[in-house]
Formats: sequence, structure tokens, C-alpha cells
Amino acid sequence: MILVKLIEDDNGLGSLPEWAAVEVQGELETRRHTPLERQYVGDLFATIHDGVPILIIGHHILYGKAQTFEKPFAVMKKKSDADEYVVEAIVTKKLLFKNRPKPIIACHSDDL
Repeated sequence: MILVKLIEDDNGLGSLPEWAAVEVQGELETRRHTPLERQYVGDLFATIHDGVPILIIGHHILYGKAQTFEKPFAVMKKKSDADEYVVEAIVTKKLLFKNRPKPIIACHSDDL
């Protein structure tokens, strides 16, 4: 068991931002097979009426669903000068994209 000392932010733990995890079934690959760390991957939206998450990656669109975690996760950052952690955010839900992506096809007015 690991004991972790939590440090509250200046406003208290109740004011932490809520984040969502994004889960994509399969793999994301680049054309040059470069790492995706700190790279732009795509745009994330939600529909206005029912909040369905939409992920657009390149010329593909994925429709997902939001699921609430039974137990939330804490995003923590270690303080460099001590064995203490500061809670940065709480992850309360995940956006699950498990269906195959659909291609986005543009239609120009000249083609009609």
C-alpha cells in the first residue's frame, strides 16, 4: 500500500476542474509513425441536444458515448521538493469511442 499526502489547492478540493478520459478502440497511427505525445490529434465536440461526443480525426468522424466512472480518479502532480502530491483535477467520466470511424466526404456545389 502506498500512502499519499494530498495537498489542497488554494481554493480547496471542491473547486478542482473535472476532466474526462477519452477511450478509443484500436490504434492511432501517423503516416510517418511518429509518437503522438504532445501532438494535435483531432477535434472533440458534443451535440447540443443530447451531448453525444463526436471526435474528428483527419477525414474521419467517430461518434461515442459518455460513461460515468463508478469511482473517480485524481490527476496528481508531484511536488519537486518533497514527497507530496498536488491534486490537479478529478476524472469523473470517460468518452468511449468504440465504433468504426466513418469517412467525411465533402460535396462541392459544383458537383450537384
